[in-house]
Amino acid sequence: MTIYGWLQIIFYLVVLILLVKPLGGFMANVYQGERTFLSPVITPLEKWIYRICGIHPADEMDWKTYALAMLIFNLIGGLFLFLILKLQGFLPFNPENLGALSPDLAMNTTISFITNTNWQSYGGETTLSYLSQMLGLTVQNFLSAATGMAILVAFIRAFVRHNTNFLGNFWVDMTRSTLYILMPLSIILALVLVSQGVVQTFSPGVDVQTLQAQIGPDHT
Repeated sequence: MTIYGWLQIIFYLVVLILLVKPLGGFMANVYQGERTFLSPVITPLEKWIYRICGIHPADEMDWKTYALAMLIFNLIGGLFLFLILKLQGFLPFNPENLGALSPDLAMNTTISFITNTNWQSYGGETTLSYLSQMLGLTVQNFLSAATGMAILVAFIRAFVRHNTNFLGNFWVDMTRSTLYILMPLSIILALVLVSQGVVQTFSPGVDVQTLQAQIGPDHT
């Protein structure tokens, strides 16, 4: 491994250690339903989601109900993503008129993203429409990560709670993971990317002739 590889690992570990206390404490408050600095903005949205979805935050689940809710939710999400990938040729936000993925590739991609593996065997810009990337893959980037975080929180509760079989509410843990943690982090990272000039557009792809191609390989 090169010196840059070791420096990258060291930098990652230092940042991770520095974030343990502030981010860990914030996440603990979120999952315990305590007030945070984001509560004035996010709590009304959280309550609205509970109301329209018929979720009662005080109703906790045992491990079987929690696991069943997780499996059903991800099964529905996987089916939704698979259909988007198979029907993208008929859906909007497809200026390149890209067709449907083959059944095996659509299934591979679906399983990859609902398990938060995010393994891709294709070039996204040449295979997937904007809608497939936004409504399909990006949504699963959030929901699969939130699922893993919810399961981890339930796992911790199983060790902490000695006198009850209840592990919390899967729907509440999922909602809080997405609203309080993943969404704010994604907004911050998005602003960083925008500040660096990363392009986001709904226009079709553009063929660009580079300066090197114009000069030719024999010139510098």
